[in-house]
Amino acid sequence: MIKMVVFDMAGTTIDENNVVYKTLQKAINEAGFDFTLDQVLAQGAGKEKFQAIKSILATYADNTDEQLASEIYGKFVVHLRDAYANIEIFPQNNAVTLFDALNEKGVLTVLNTGYNKETAESLIDKLGWEKGHTFDGLVTATDVGKNRPNPDMIWLAMEQFGITDAAEVVKVGDSIIDIEEGQNAGCALSVGITTGAHTKAQLESANPDAIIDDLLELLPLLDK
Repeated sequence: MIKMVVFDMAGTTIDENNVVYKTLQKAINEAGFDFTLDQVLAQGAGKEKFQAIKSILATYADNTDEQLASEIYGKFVVHLRDAYANIEIFPQNNAVTLFDALNEKGVLTVLNTGYNKETAESLIDKLGWEKGHTFDGLVTATDVGKNRPNPDMIWLAMEQFGITDAAEVVKVGDSIIDIEEGQNAGCALSVGITTGAHTKAQLESANPDAIIDDLLELLPLLDK
């Protein structure tokens, strides 16, 4: 029996028009690079953002300078704060409808993210979502020692709600690393969704249990 679904935020349950990765691209390219948004998404999607910067630099520029990555991250945080102050964000299609349906089934809804807690909470506040009402829990990259694809965020969510068996948990996300996180946690299902960072073909490369195009498509999967 499924007791909890852990959802990624941006691209999965929240539609913010890729502003995070556009901002990440801007911060990196200001340091003298010329990476495309597709490159940033391919290597950065779903990761804690400092790690994302390091991955992008190492993959496309063979650059492992930690100090440079740290400086870029500092600029990214400032740029992102400014961006979020001035943009509208929206729930992903059918997100709240799905949360309500899961609540009726007695299934917990937990959000997890590669953002830090401040950024995640600012997004949630903008949407008017309330912990304990719209959703049940939030785990962010700054709550754990190891980030995706390590399973620590999912395990922390399980601990917070007294769940001891990952076979009672489902993970849903829009990136390869989300799927890997669910697999590494031992989740009953690791589900990709095509509404965000990675294409269906990219998601398929991680061998998810299912790929969906809309959040409501998750419900019949839980009933199987």
